[in-house]
This record gives sequence, structure tokens and C-alpha cells, in this order.
Amino acid sequence: MVVVTDSQISEFIKEQKILPKNFNPVLKPKNWQNQFEQIVQSKSGRTFKLIVRQSQVNPLDFSVIFGVMINGKLFRLRRYNGDSHEHTNKIERNKMDGFHIHKATERYQSIGFREDAYSEKTTKYSDWRTALNAMISDNNFIMEVAKNQTRLL
Repeated sequence: MVVVTDSQISEFIKEQKILPKNFNPVLKPKNWQNQFEQIVQSKSGRTFKLIVRQSQVNPLDFSVIFGVMINGKLFRLRRYNGDSHEHTNKIERNKMDGFHIHKATERYQSIGFREDAYSEKTTKYSDWRTALNAMISDNNFIMEVAKNQTRLL
């Protein structure tokens, strides 16, 4: 098992990731849920992936996932979850309900838990769209612009 360090995780998050000009997430039915996926390249050429999943039954049962491809597999850096279940951090043993953000940590990986098993409660969003906006804002995504345009950032 290769453990991705906290320093590497921070580097992935800080790296500028470029959303395509036509970025317009629309959820489409897939099995028991609605889903959207988008591959995103960073300026250095690294491949990231955005995934949005929402239950067709409960609109508060959703995940907005942001990961990086490592050796052909998705390593989940962040997961913005809806208000549909209670979560318990296994090391800290603190329970939380409501909206929460899962974060990849070296500590959880090193003892055999999923990379993004640690979570923190949040009030940043109230549905999958605002969760996606928060995720984009929190993790250094930028919108691609036409070659003849100047970025205002």
C-alpha cells in the first residue's frame, strides 16, 4: 500500500486545475442515482476527476467528489457529502450529522482506512450544486478562457 503524504495531498489541492469553457454539470440517471463526471487537467498535465452523485429518492443524499488519478486509480482528495446520514470519524470517534466534507489524510491511510475517511462538518452548502461550487472554490479550480481573453484574476 502506497500512502500519499499530507504534503502531496496539499500539493494536489494547490495545483491549478482548469475547468473547460463549456463546464455545465447536468446529472443524468445511472442505476439508482443521478450522476455527472468530468475529467480536468492541471496546468502541469496531471489528471483530476470530478464526480457528482445524487440519490434519485433523497435529494440530500449526494456526494461531490474531487480526486486525482494516481497509477490509473482515483485517489479521493475531497468528498462533499449531503445531509442524509451520520458520519463517525473512526480515530477521533466523534459523530456528526448534517453536511460534511471528507478530506484525504496521511494518518487515516497509514492505519488502513480509506484515504478520505476523515470528515468535518460544514455550513458551506445546502445542495449538490452549492457543494460543487464550494468544492471548486476551495480546491483551486479555474475556468478556461478563450485565447483572446484576459483572465481577471
